[in-house]
Amino acid sequence: MNLSSLYTELILEHSRNCENKRHLECATCSKRGHNPSCGDDITIELLMEDGKIVDAAFTGSGCAISQASTSMMIDLVKGRSAEEAEELSQIFLGMIKREIKTEEELELLEEAIAFQNISNMPARVKCAVLAWHTLTEAIQEANLHS
Repeated sequence: MNLSSLYTELILEHSRNCENKRHLECATCSKRGHNPSCGDDITIELLMEDGKIVDAAFTGSGCAISQASTSMMIDLVKGRSAEEAEELSQIFLGMIKREIKTEEELELLEEAIAFQNISNMPARVKCAVLAWHTLTEAIQEANLHS
């Protein structure tokens, strides 16, 4: 199995995974992200304590790319500080824009590296980055209210 097929399988697996797709009863902040061009519509919910993302979840609907990207992102940021999560978001967005190519930085994204070549499909880029932009907005909003 080549790397492209492995990444495709990983994206499909995460798009069907419901572990992170749930309402977070005890959320301390939530932020809606919407992509009007394709209809992706998600709400990221975070439970933050002392600047750390204790738990995270999402609700909403969208294509397999947006759902998988959101699920992978949540797996990656749970248990991390808000600063670490924002840094990972910047690395992901930099990867999509082809600005970050070093293996050391890309390895920090763990499974989310599966989206490295999404920039070859311009119509799908917004689907992949929606959750990451929404996460950054949620953290910034939470920091304003803390």
